[in-house]
Amino acid sequence: IKSPGQISTLVKDEILVAPQTNPDFVPAMKIASAIVTDFGGRTSHAAIVSREIGIPAVVGTEKATTILKNGDVVTVNGETGEVFKGGKSSTNEATTSDTEYNKDYLEIETATKVYVNLAEPEFANKQPGRSADGIGLLRAEFMIAGIGVHPKKMIRDGKKHEYIQKLADNLEIFCNAFNSKPVVYRATDFKTNEYRNLTGGREFEPQEPNPMLGFRGAYRYISDKDVFKLELSAIKEVRNKRGCDNLWLMLPFVRTPKELELVKKIITDEGLIRSQSFKLWMMVEIPSNVILLDDFIDVGIDGVSIGTNDLTMLILGTDRDNSEVATEFNERNKAVLLSIEKVIKTAKKRGITSSICGQAASYSEIMEVAIRCGVTSLSVSSDLVPITRKHVSDLEKKLFS
Repeated sequence: IKSPGQISTLVKDEILVAPQTNPDFVPAMKIASAIVTDFGGRTSHAAIVSREIGIPAVVGTEKATTILKNGDVVTVNGETGEVFKGGKSSTNEATTSDTEYNKDYLEIETATKVYVNLAEPEFANKQPGRSADGIGLLRAEFMIAGIGVHPKKMIRDGKKHEYIQKLADNLEIFCNAFNSKPVVYRATDFKTNEYRNLTGGREFEPQEPNPMLGFRGAYRYISDKDVFKLELSAIKEVRNKRGCDNLWLMLPFVRTPKELELVKKIITDEGLIRSQSFKLWMMVEIPSNVILLDDFIDVGIDGVSIGTNDLTMLILGTDRDNSEVATEFNERNKAVLLSIEKVIKTAKKRGITSSICGQAASYSEIMEVAIRCGVTSLSVSSDLVPITRKHVSDLEKKLFS
């Protein structure tokens, strides 16, 4: 499938083969038995969504769409990154089940909270993620893609209320699924190229040479206040009218303390005030967040969550979605580890919570560094919640007993 316009041709339980995926591919990804892409790395869209759905994926093959043909019978091994001819055999068993986990691990209690990363409402009640201590990263992008229309077009067409209600409906599903446990909603961090894929998007979005470093994150909320206010209205709807006071807000890609200050003013002006039940977190995913963390904390936040995907990319100057340099993308690099240490220690000293929500949160070496420094939570994909609980418990006993 070369474009989202072709996703209707995919039949349930077939393998989705595409150059790369984006949120428009999600309907097809939900019914696929596996995903194979030409481009992308461990933190690309296809890799992230496949982990949440619980199906194997092999990304960055460079030539899957050229070699594989419709009707081919192949086996995808998401553990080894292999795609081979024929059905699965006893010697080459594909990893297809997300239910093969030790249920006893779900009962383990840890001092460090184990949160789950989620995006799709229909997976809100799915185990093993449902047993987490809360949602440490609720991605907005998949819900926005599900609405399908650019928010500015919705505003112009007089459908602002419809947009707010659809987003609120999705948020309510997650909040109810996790009851009183925290649900940390990360405000939309679509880049311009992703917004352009929505209906009406090309009319409102510029074509940028490098969207990853372009019009996104907090700067976008300041420039497009009306769009950001749609999200804030949905949060207020869910918290104030639907009784879900476990919904918190996290701000992504905040480049400067001044940006944080301006965005906070928009939030408070809309009636969302920080309290015991409404926490405001900030993603730490830009080197300036690490270097100036005390200044960001001075503006007023309740917690930080380290987004190791973007942080690693920006510290090492490595495009996380580029298979050509995938081997150079390494969250265990000393510069990244030192940054993680600094953030957690600073947060602890300043009396705010700290979390890690990137893929690296599940790596044992990074877990050990984080727990030793006093991290308050780790947020991982649903399939990794049980084993992460076990690893965290073992590390806490090793470090503190």
